[in-house]
Amino acid sequence: MTQFRISEAAALLGVSDDTVRRWADQGRIQARRGDNGLQVVEGADLVALMTEHAGGDALAGAFPLARTSARNRFIGLVTAVHRDGVMAQVELQAGPFRVVSLMSREAADELGLEPGVLAAATAKATVVSIERPPGANG
Repeated sequence: MTQFRISEAAALLGVSDDTVRRWADQGRIQARRGDNGLQVVEGADLVALMTEHAGGDALAGAFPLARTSARNRFIGLVTAVHRDGVMAQVELQAGPFRVVSLMSREAADELGLEPGVLAAATAKATVVSIERPPGANG
């Protein structure tokens, strides 16, 4: 399962670290101690909050991805993946934007795309590609 430190969850949600901690104290989101002793939040738990409250500008430099010439990049969390025999439909919540991409099932499987996973959608003309950051957990 993909986990994010409090600071990473805050960047994804477009709020402060303290807000995420307060939401955890209020039971709005579940945080626990990770293996390193720091508080972490499961990516799947962020999905509902992202669709409700995300503000995307804070993400611009928070999660560096592979270098690319594309300028229309939407960094966020995968909220749904619908697979059939050959194709997959991947939904990504990037701040206030919901982005949907159609790709091969094989590509979605190789990228490990599941709800709660950090990814980026890149739009060039009518094509939207999704990538994962190097060394991403999960």
